[in-house]
Amino acid sequence: MPTVLHIKNMVCPRCIESVQQVLTDLGFEVLGIKLGEAEIDKTPSSEQLENIASKLQQKGFELLRDRKSVIVEQVKSEIIKLVHHSENEILNVNLSSHLSQLIGADYSSISNLFSSMEGLTIEKFTILQKIEKAKELLSYGELTASEIAFKIGYSSAAHLSAQFKKETGMTPGQYKKLKDKSRNPLDQIHK
Repeated sequence: MPTVLHIKNMVCPRCIESVQQVLTDLGFEVLGIKLGEAEIDKTPSSEQLENIASKLQQKGFELLRDRKSVIVEQVKSEIIKLVHHSENEILNVNLSSHLSQLIGADYSSISNLFSSMEGLTIEKFTILQKIEKAKELLSYGELTASEIAFKIGYSSAAHLSAQFKKETGMTPGQYKKLKDKSRNPLDQIHK
């Protein structure tokens, strides 16, 4: 019987490839895989589950086993997907409705759980992800501040600039001029 595994720290296409390789190497057929979860062809035994957890941990991932952690990871994975891996999808999504529908729970419950487990709100997590995406786009130097603002769902370059300065202590223009543009791994963005 197919089983869905929930996995923390899957934040990019290379993460998906890495997790798929681990599961395939352990003799499982991967039926489907996306950020935060993988569906395998059979239910693993306790010993196999421990082996999966161990191999994933060696690669920087964590196998999630309790429902609350799974929900928080689903929220994080979906926000990362919308901000970093979707072409302007963040613009077309009412995040609270989207997360409620995805998880199958009311947004206030999801929000309270996320805040209690992560120490920051879903909104703050989303802002931090957007700032990280702005840093990435600024580093490339191909888009204007207005284009970046639009791409990541801000109403204007001024709004992006104000939020960027609040979170980083500098304007996007100042960041762009830095020689050493510090960026954070997506799975370590918090507070």
